Parts: sequence; structure tokens; C-alpha cells
Amino acid sequence: MPNTLLLGQTLSFDDKPFAVPPEAAARHESKGAVLLRDGKIAAVDTADRLRTAHPSAVIKDYGDGLIIAGFVDAHVHYPQTGIIASWGKRLIDWLNTYTFPEEMRFGDAAYASEIAETYLDLTARHGVTTMASYCTIHPESVDAFFTAAQSRGQRVIAGKTCMDRNAPDGLRDTPQSAYDDSKALLEKWHGVARLSYAITPRFSPTSTPEQLDALGQLWAEHPDCLMQTHLSEQTDEIAWVRDLFPDARDYLDTYERFGLLGEKGLFGHAIHLEPRERARLREVGAGLIHCPTSNKFIGSGLFDMGGLMAEGQRVGLASDTGGGSSFSILRTMAATYEVAQLRHNPLHAAQLIWLATAGSARALHMEDRIGNLAPGMEADLVVLDLASTPDIAQRSKRANSLWQALFPTIMMGDDRAITATWINGQLSSSFC
Repeated sequence: MPNTLLLGQTLSFDDKPFAVPPEAAARHESKGAVLLRDGKIAAVDTADRLRTAHPSAVIKDYGDGLIIAGFVDAHVHYPQTGIIASWGKRLIDWLNTYTFPEEMRFGDAAYASEIAETYLDLTARHGVTTMASYCTIHPESVDAFFTAAQSRGQRVIAGKTCMDRNAPDGLRDTPQSAYDDSKALLEKWHGVARLSYAITPRFSPTSTPEQLDALGQLWAEHPDCLMQTHLSEQTDEIAWVRDLFPDARDYLDTYERFGLLGEKGLFGHAIHLEPRERARLREVGAGLIHCPTSNKFIGSGLFDMGGLMAEGQRVGLASDTGGGSSFSILRTMAATYEVAQLRHNPLHAAQLIWLATAGSARALHMEDRIGNLAPGMEADLVVLDLASTPDIAQRSKRANSLWQALFPTIMMGDDRAITATWINGQLSSSFC
């Protein structure tokens, strides 16, 4: 198969834009190119040099399009695709009214497959190339998601959601079945192609201590896996956790005491953290996943991006489909900026793009494979049109720097700004 050469502007990162001045962390080439070979990035350089060095490469010329790493969505619920943007009051009300009835349907393998394919089609249109997804308690839901992703050559993380209390009949398993099902699915899928398994207790209120202990044992047996759950999303949720676990020091302790706290833990939301929780999360290097559209939509609170980054926490970005109100990572970045503004911490465009790519890849412990344009990285890329609508075009034409041209697309862009999505070195079928 011949090499493929993508031409356009290129943007990559040499450093973390929260640790050094944002513009100093990034590398921009206005007449750049990315060489793809066998599903990997073979080279990133100027267009002239790569065209000269590889005259037989198949050329895809995106003009002034901005080529960046594919977006990494670090916390989603693909089974909630059909209920996105449903009106609700608070988290528990929303779960009972919309989420649980919809998740009941995923014992049907055909339905699970239909939604998995729909979800991956929609997210490809928005430039998402990797995501960490919760499935449902049904093994069929995990099989459907991994099968759909494997057929596309896509890197994804997913796991069976485990719940043995405070959920309706038909959506509860047991400590033993949660362990057995998760282990069987892990052994079936983890490390196959570009697929990774995540041990997935939904959150402490829907798992008994016995189930949390069983899943902690499973993680100890398979420490190379990620573990994903929710933490401190809403104040009334935290009060509920206190009632259910009266001996726990705090919400995080309901995981920690059962072996569910570690470097490869992913904790969605993490808004209302106590000092001890912040210290322990930083100490172990766990990932905190910011879900700004969801946090605003369900009224959860304001994530402390500035404070957590200053502490050196590992932070990723996520749409939280379908608690989040958009599949778009551009919209997620815009909401991240808005939430940070409310905390008097304006974020630079470079920081927002980094969070949606390299930062989320780092939270997933995959920064050596995805999230940046660099030789040897997997060829997951997005091409952005920085003048995709008249609204954006009239603003961006006034720009005198890349960042001024990019920021309007972050704030006002949607799927129309996604010119192309490349997954594993192949143009997504959504753009063919």
C-alpha cells in the first residue's frame, strides 16, 4: 500500500501547555504535511520536504485545513446515545427517568450493535478517534461496542458497567456475576487489535461493598487494565454516599478501601473534592476526567481546572455522552473554557486543544500511542476547517496568529468544522 501524505497546516505539542507558556508548548507549521504509513505517522515536516522525499505518496491536500491529532473522549456512555439532551432535574432523577430504562434494552445484541454503530458514526463526524466508554450490565453491550470498533480499526476502551443495588430489576448483577462477566470479557477483548478493557463499577451508590471488593480483586489480578467510575459529581450524590458508607472517610475512600484507587483509575467529574481526596489522587497519579457540558447540563458544579492542574493532577476531557449535551469535542472545549472563566481562570486555545488530544491520551495512559502528531504515533488525525461557517469565517479572517484563527472554531464550531477524520491511517467512512 502506498504512503499517504496529508498537506495542510499542522499543530503538534512538544510540552504540556500548563507547565510552560502555551504557545511555547506547541509546534505549528503553516505549510506542513503528515506522512502516513501502515496505520502510523511516519513523518511530520514541511510540505516541501516531505513531497520531495516521498514523490510516490498519495497526496491529500487540505489547503489551509489544520491537521491535528484525533480527539480523545475520556468518559462516555455509548448506550445513552439515544437519550442525549433529555430534560432532567438532577443526576439521580435523570438516571431513573432516562438512563436506566434505555440501558435495559442492551440485553438485545441486535439493538446494542445498532446503537454502537450509530454512536461511532456520529463521533467520527465530530473528529473523535478514541473514547473510553461505559457499556451496560449486559455482556452483549460490550461485545457490540468492541466488535463495531474493531471493524473500523479504532482504538477504544470499554467495560461492562457493574451495579448490584439501587438500580431497577433487570439492571442489577451480583458481586460474583460482576466479577465473572468482567473477567470473561476482559480475557476475550483486552489487547485485541486496538481494544482495551476497563473494569467499570458505575459508582459507589449502585455497588455494594461486596461488589466493589470483587472488582478490586479483579483489578489487582489485571493491573494493566484501566478502571473507570464516577466521583463527586453532585453534592446530593455525595450526601447519598455518606449515608450508604457511614464509615468511609470521604467519597474516594469508598473506592480506596476496596482496592479501586490507583494510577490507572479514571474518575469522572471529580468536582466537589475534599483536600484528602485531592492529595490521594495526586499521590497515586489517577486520572480526573472533566465533563463540562454534562456538569452544566445537569447542574453539577464547576470543575477546578486551574487548581487541579497547578497541583499536577492528571486531567482528561470528555463529552460524557449522553449526560453531556453534545457529541462534539469542540463544544466540550468551549464549555471547558466557559467553566474555567467562571473560576477566573481563562484557558488558552493551546491548552484546550491539548486537553482534548494529548491530555486525554495521557489520562488514559496512551500518550505513547495517540494524542499527538509525531513519528511512530498511531495515525488518528482530524482536519479542521477554520472557516467552516460564515460566523466563524468573518471572525477568523481578522486573525493575525494561529491561535486567534483557531479560537473561534473552538467556541463556535460543530461537525461542519471537521473536514476529515482519519482512524488508523484510513479516512473514516463518514467522509468517503
